[in-house]
Amino acid sequence: MTGTTRREALRGGAGLAAVSMLGTPWMEAQAATRPAGGNFDAGAVEHLLPTISHDRLRLKASFERGLSDAPRLRVGSETFTGRQSDTDGRFWQWDVRGLRADRRYKLRLLNGRGRNLTEPWTIKTFPAPTASPDRLRLLIFTCAGGHDLFREFQLFQPVKVRNRLLRRALSFNPDAAIANGDHVYFDLEAGAAGAIQGGSDLAHRRVGRFDPLLPAVGSANEKVLKRAAGPQIVPLYGTECRSVPMFFLTDDHDYFENDEASDQQITFPPPWWKLQLARATQRMYYPEFIPVKGQPDGLPFMTSGGTKRGLSECFGALRFGRLLEFLMYDVRRTMTLAGPSGVFIDNRVEQWITNRLRARDVNHVVNMPSNPMGWSAGKWAEWYPDILDNGQLTESKPKPYWQTGWLSQHDRILNAVSARKRGAPLVIGGDIHATAAATVTRTGDTDLRDNPVQLALSGTLGTDKNTFPSGFRGTPPRKPGHLDIAEQITPLEENGFTIADFTPEAITLRFFRWNSQTQPQSDIDKLEPFHTLEIKSAG
Repeated sequence: MTGTTRREALRGGAGLAAVSMLGTPWMEAQAATRPAGGNFDAGAVEHLLPTISHDRLRLKASFERGLSDAPRLRVGSETFTGRQSDTDGRFWQWDVRGLRADRRYKLRLLNGRGRNLTEPWTIKTFPAPTASPDRLRLLIFTCAGGHDLFREFQLFQPVKVRNRLLRRALSFNPDAAIANGDHVYFDLEAGAAGAIQGGSDLAHRRVGRFDPLLPAVGSANEKVLKRAAGPQIVPLYGTECRSVPMFFLTDDHDYFENDEASDQQITFPPPWWKLQLARATQRMYYPEFIPVKGQPDGLPFMTSGGTKRGLSECFGALRFGRLLEFLMYDVRRTMTLAGPSGVFIDNRVEQWITNRLRARDVNHVVNMPSNPMGWSAGKWAEWYPDILDNGQLTESKPKPYWQTGWLSQHDRILNAVSARKRGAPLVIGGDIHATAAATVTRTGDTDLRDNPVQLALSGTLGTDKNTFPSGFRGTPPRKPGHLDIAEQITPLEENGFTIADFTPEAITLRFFRWNSQTQPQSDIDKLEPFHTLEIKSAG
């Protein structure tokens, strides 16, 4: 740094004196792909991922090296000391309460001596639950993970490409973004995915082996976890989303496994040690859900907050005044193998969902399960009984290990969505590596034509040739026999994302696509929507 350069000493501080010399094995390899975050000078910060409500901020951050003193976050006129998330002092988190609704705050990240670690940035809280905002824009995508270590297998787009897609999506200035599942791909044991990913000799040599008998953090597993998950998350997001509230919903690969079932192994619900890997990844890299109005305190995997409300790991919502409540729920963690009484989501979570669908204090209530409704690839842990036979989906043969209770829960939720006569009935899914849209008018024996439900698949940032359903499963996503649906977009196995605009009168979805097999990467920078869909409010 010469004179007063380095962005005028990070715009008001002398910088990075409190950084120690603890490095990471993958840091040098990732230096060339670390996103710049536009013109933002991140200093020694590697990534910043915030989430927010109307009165609370949650922030996760990592640094190139461990910090000898706890960093501090200045929010407006108040300062909050970071809480360490790992053993080496590279990962830190903040939980800031008591903020004012609908207000833009200036944030400064400081070292132990009060000097800037980055240049300042801003973030805006959401409107109060009783406010009546007239519009909101969300960015929605799925399956953004993937380790560049496995590039030769064409499983995932290189992290540079994923970052480029993210930057194009952010250029449409969303008010918040939702990443629906599969932030990490490092399958360890089951099936072909485990054999070529985390269970491969290549992964063992370059990343290491997890020991199921050791804790995820504070043991040798921690270093393996950072080498496995870090290169999939840190260079993708960097500081690009520092001012964009992020909502991360987990799905199967975030538990370091694919959803597989055989006489030798059933991968879900996840065993304890893989659950701990997923929780440790969230603890270090991306924020939990901040509970919102109408969300019970006792949902599964909701941390205790003592006299104050805690955080929710896998069931949460984005609440934007009276305009929108966007419900997000992981179907893997609490799924049961109990036949007719089996569920994907815990019964208490289902009750919360149906209660919110009956609520009158919000206009739109959108549902987002991590496993999509509307389409099937014939795999085990889907809502539907369809199985792949000679290249076609059929219900004429039993699907091994599939539980009839899963479909019953699916029908209860879809019926509740259709029964709501306020706002636009919409369910958005991820997981299945595609972009699609359809209207469902029947589920099982129930006629939904009085208020058809709109279904959508948001598009994937990370999928490459061999992990699209046609490459990995032998079929594109198809309509299951249990539903009557009319497709506006037949499932596309391409990369993309969705921009969703909400007003009291309608939800407008704009779908974006990019084909890595036929288009140059430069086309990403000028992507425009190829399809626009308006869903009008009922009532």
